[in-house]
Amino acid sequence: MNSKHRKTLSAIRAEPVQGSLEWSRIEALLIAIGCRVVEARGSAVTFERDGCKLTVHRPHPGREALRYRVRAVREYLQRLGVEP
Repeated sequence: MNSKHRKTLSAIRAEPVQGSLEWSRIEALLIAIGCRVVEARGSAVTFERDGCKLTVHRPHPGREALRYRVRAVREYLQRLGVEP
């Protein structure tokens, strides 16, 4: 995990939850920690690591992840035990 990924992880864990975080940064972080990406129909995407899965829809037409997506990713990272 590089410094940009660590900054993204800190932004995900920040309170209050940010709604202006670019989805591409979150997706790059999940890939960097070893998640496998499974494309689904439309904008749905599943991230899987160690048998733990997260399925979300990529934001469109904007690029920012809304607060509920950031919360879902935060909970997923906690389940995986990912620390900053």
